[in-house]
Amino acid sequence: MHSSIRRVRAATAGALAAALLATSLVAAATVGTATAQPGAAEPGRPAASSLPTGGLSVTGETAPVHDPALVVDDDGTWRVYTTGLVNRENGGTVQMWSSHDEGVTWAYDGTVWDEIPAWIDERFAGPDGQGTLPDNLWAPEVYEHDGTYYLYYSASRFGTNTSVTALATNTTLDPDDPEYEWVDRGPVISSPHDIAGGKSFNAIDAGIVEGADGTPYMAIGSYWYGIFLVELEWPSGKLADGALENATHLVDRMMPGNPVEAPYVYAHDGWYYLFVSFDACCQGLDSTYRVAVGRSRDVAGPYLDADGRDMADGGGTVILRSHGAVVGPGGQSVSDGVLAFHYYDGANAEIPGFPTLGLQRLDWRDGWPVVDQSAEAPVVAGGPRDVTVRGNRPAGFEVRVEGAPAPVVTWETSDDDGASWSAAPAAATRATDGAASWTIKHAGRQPDGLLVRAVVANAHGEVRSEPARLDVVHRGR
Repeated sequence: MHSSIRRVRAATAGALAAALLATSLVAAATVGTATAQPGAAEPGRPAASSLPTGGLSVTGETAPVHDPALVVDDDGTWRVYTTGLVNRENGGTVQMWSSHDEGVTWAYDGTVWDEIPAWIDERFAGPDGQGTLPDNLWAPEVYEHDGTYYLYYSASRFGTNTSVTALATNTTLDPDDPEYEWVDRGPVISSPHDIAGGKSFNAIDAGIVEGADGTPYMAIGSYWYGIFLVELEWPSGKLADGALENATHLVDRMMPGNPVEAPYVYAHDGWYYLFVSFDACCQGLDSTYRVAVGRSRDVAGPYLDADGRDMADGGGTVILRSHGAVVGPGGQSVSDGVLAFHYYDGANAEIPGFPTLGLQRLDWRDGWPVVDQSAEAPVVAGGPRDVTVRGNRPAGFEVRVEGAPAPVVTWETSDDDGASWSAAPAAATRATDGAASWTIKHAGRQPDGLLVRAVVANAHGEVRSEPARLDVVHRGR
């Protein structure tokens, strides 16, 4: 049995600059995941399946993020793997992020390797050593088979289809495990090469899926002739014999440039759903990325959209586009009904268009995935109120909030009458019921007159409540 894998990002000043450059230089890609076979029960974990449908607000270190590959590990940890920083900052290799509270709060965990594998530089340098080297690694994909984790990643010469998708393997995703090590296994598929009877493609944006008989496949492609499906083999995780010649052409926009990429195939309720990104990524607030989908009873297609059009002949039903401060959403993946994607943050006043992690739990209507594109900036509707307690008793603060998607609430405190504020040791909360609270268990240990306020945020903005005051009455007063 496959373990349940899902796809569900604060950086140094240098990393911020690199990420801004990434918005104009990094080609978009996507990820895939182990999926249930059509007709079988989907893999389920309370961490994902109990979440409400619609947008899932996040907090913490959620940027700079491109091409999020989300894995919910067996211990409940949510891990995200993303495209590396340009200019080889932090080595330029695949980045890692984690959450221990069902995808609410995220922390940066470093990179898979310290540097890009030497064979990639040798390959792109060419025989004369003068070729342009890739700035970073793109489009991580994590898939588990028979106790081994397969990490697919891409390298490319930007703006060309001189590209390669390669593979690394590991026996664990936990960096603290003594057995943890990503072992590079070299190239899997490269371009420019002919595919499917003489067509051209770009060997980036790998997504892995298994057919009903357990045969593994890779969805691959970006621009050129679009998206293709090629057969793999276990346990190598590499191409099966004849994979390029026998590839299936899945998606073609049938327009100049063929702006489609980021294939991801997800099994649900007897169907395979093919998600792709249409149009232009990586242009900050000028990005026009949007997510489209088609479905098929067979992993090899044809994939038809909601109007019955074949995606290989210009079809595709758009389900997610720019809305509110969410600009150019794409680079998507889906697992256990959760859509993970990146977008360019129109609400970030400090760095407009910063690439950021987005999450949506899909709704399903008439056999089609539906997202909630409501865009309402967060509002503090009431609270918190001043609290007076005696001795070492608990003190509770509550704030009522509005906004769509439901905001995340964190808390701040000040012990100098509001001159400075610091994050409180309180868990972040998605206010799905319109309220959030924080209890100081031993209020008597806090300074008398402590100020408390709520920070309320979603993808479309951030506000702070008016401060509430904690008064502590000690015995004898």
